[in-house]
Amino acid sequence: MGFTLTGKLVVAISSRALFDFEEENRVFEATNDSAYMQLQQDRLALPAKAGVAFALVEKLLRFNTTDNARVEVVILSRNDPVSGLRVFRSAEHAGLKLERGVFTRGRPPYHYLRSLRANLFLSANEHDVRETLQAGFPAALVYPQSNKSAQTNPCEIRIAFDGDAVLFSDESERIFQTHGLDAFVAHETNFAKTPLPPGPFKPLLEALQLLQSSAADSPMSIRTALVTARSAPAHERAIRTLMSWGITVDEAMFLGGLDKSDFLREFEPDFFFDDQTGHCMKASEVAPTGQVMFGISNAPKGS
Repeated sequence: MGFTLTGKLVVAISSRALFDFEEENRVFEATNDSAYMQLQQDRLALPAKAGVAFALVEKLLRFNTTDNARVEVVILSRNDPVSGLRVFRSAEHAGLKLERGVFTRGRPPYHYLRSLRANLFLSANEHDVRETLQAGFPAALVYPQSNKSAQTNPCEIRIAFDGDAVLFSDESERIFQTHGLDAFVAHETNFAKTPLPPGPFKPLLEALQLLQSSAADSPMSIRTALVTARSAPAHERAIRTLMSWGITVDEAMFLGGLDKSDFLREFEPDFFFDDQTGHCMKASEVAPTGQVMFGISNAPKGS
């Protein structure tokens, strides 16, 4: 029987999300792919620096043992194969055991997510993230300039999620943006006992909970947080929704419009996922951040 990814937490990640290829990317944008490829080839012996999602990947891989590989990280990249060689060499230099990669030289790579059975795709390409979400896979647009996660919690992975349009659907967010705060509060109060429809990142939260429960013998642990602009009484529907799914989070912050970044600074997440550009820009100043390009806040202009 061949190797299978079934039953594993599978993270697909682009080269720019894992490593700092911003200088190389500027060359690509200013010239063409040939100049970019030549630069990467010239730098084959030069390990790339850590990118925005490096710490998250490094910690996830610590769940693996010699006898049990619970996590699989796959490079899924628009890079060409030669540039992919530098990615693998950089991973080896950094001590990351990565064995699989798909390189498509400029073509959208998200078509391969189904074959990979991916639980998450992290990319610096907005088009690929949008298409991935439309295909039904959790995905986020990384902010490469994010404050890199410090190794202050080496045995704990900390991940923070926004609620509406991330863990939950954007049903309630649409009411807020269309009719205002009072209508939103009234709606959430009236439907407090009705679970919200799932959002694009519910499957990831489920997969993380499964990983934690299956790795009771691991020195690694996972701590999750819900960080939302909701406040009482709208908090009740969010909590009841998680209860109805049989999913738990370790911390919940109902901030009612307070700056999320102040609280993220204290939580110290390895990654934070939010749907709104403003929140992500502020959050990226204190933590690795990915924007979930989903829902009314990310509707294409003119739609």
